Amino acid sequence: MTKLRDTYPLYLANEAWAGNADLEVTDKYTGEVAFRVALARPEQIEAGIAAAVKAAEPMARMASYERRDVLNHCVTRFKERFDELAYALCVEAGKPIKDAEGEATRLIDTFRIAAEEAVRMTGEVQPLDISPRAKGYQGIWKRVPIGPCSFISPFNFPLNLAAHKIAPAIAVGCPFVMKPASRTPLGAIIMGEVLAETNLPKGAFSILPAHRDGADMFTEDERLKLLSFTGSPGVGWDLKAKAGKKKVVLELGGNAAVVIDRDADLDDAVERTVFGAFYQSGQSCIGVQRIVVHDDVYDAFRDKLVAKTKTLVAGNPHDRNVFIGPMIDVKEAERLDRWIQEAVSSGANLLCGGKRDGAMLEATLLENVGTNTKLNREEAFGPVAFFERFSTWQQALDIVNDSKFGLQAGIFTRDIFQVLDAWDHLDVGGVVVNDVPSYRVDNMPYGGVKDSGLGREGIRFAIEDMTEIRNLVIRRREQGPPPKQMGE
Repeated sequence: MTKLRDTYPLYLANEAWAGNADLEVTDKYTGEVAFRVALARPEQIEAGIAAAVKAAEPMARMASYERRDVLNHCVTRFKERFDELAYALCVEAGKPIKDAEGEATRLIDTFRIAAEEAVRMTGEVQPLDISPRAKGYQGIWKRVPIGPCSFISPFNFPLNLAAHKIAPAIAVGCPFVMKPASRTPLGAIIMGEVLAETNLPKGAFSILPAHRDGADMFTEDERLKLLSFTGSPGVGWDLKAKAGKKKVVLELGGNAAVVIDRDADLDDAVERTVFGAFYQSGQSCIGVQRIVVHDDVYDAFRDKLVAKTKTLVAGNPHDRNVFIGPMIDVKEAERLDRWIQEAVSSGANLLCGGKRDGAMLEATLLENVGTNTKLNREEAFGPVAFFERFSTWQQALDIVNDSKFGLQAGIFTRDIFQVLDAWDHLDVGGVVVNDVPSYRVDNMPYGGVKDSGLGREGIRFAIEDMTEIRNLVIRRREQGPPPKQMGE
């Protein structure tokens, strides 16, 4: 049986540091302290940043195959520690064990993709003789590491969303300091344990659990050349305002919509919508929150989805039959419970769910939710979704766009022209056809617009953010005609 240790170190400049065990991490289902982790103080954060600065040159000098080999070592070790990684997720995040195993699989995929990309940092030969004044000039450009990076990762995908920062940084040769979420730090700590087994240059990485008030050091230090943050919009935009001259990548929130057209396969759409709305208790920034259904199939789809939702099993996330586990803490469950009650008080119909017990909140569906309620306008980030009607495709697109967020949208339709219309007009980072917006593959460009963020994740696209283009211009002096050869 998998067990966790009582205490874990942080990682400072590639090495374990256990100077304290001040960060208590709870089992999100029982609420009891599960283990303790070393908590980074300002002096450890400062030391980690200074070490990353010193490591910038040796990291940049690593050969492509050396970076690839580090990432492949991680892939091998993550496979060997698969059960431990999944179990840790189940405890620290309250994630149902099947979902935890899925995230551990994605962690492995993400590092594998990064290993492949580590040897593909190509550039381009560019003709410059576009006019007479540039005759004889040749251009060549390549990508070079941007330098020391700062990463802040969230609680809801503590393995994979940390991996989407760490893996591309290693692939391109950027040293980094990472602040994992203080409520779910263990996944990143285990990644640190594995990276410490490699021959990365001293200072290449530091994994530094810290409280939120420590985020300023990760954000404001001018020695750091890039900040990549995943988390809530309010925090993300505030950090961007403090980041100074450094490049900033933000992967923030959403209140994603799925559109069910009248020609959709309703049974298939029900199965996928249940998953999209309630997977890991709805704590996903691309979780289905708004379900936009054509008038012709509205009643049938609503009834099928409500019936399916009522069958979902809630309880201990270690039980393989459980689909709904706890929210990250009681305060978040209380907050979302208040939003549900506000919507009902404003005239919404509660179709199923709506009850809370501690951090456990039932899978909840509503209809007729007021346009000005928090449940409609904000990110729920929990196991709740609501229905809306449409009669024309343009109306459906307008409903989806009527949001300050723009991460991903899903559409169920058989009409290719409507697909292309949605792709052209939906103000989101990605459109998913015949599936929910909650779908993501780890090599695709992923990110949003409006309040949902800046930049894109997905290894190849993160590499673009973590590198700068360095140009080379060569002037070839004009030469006279070649000398005559003997006998001419």
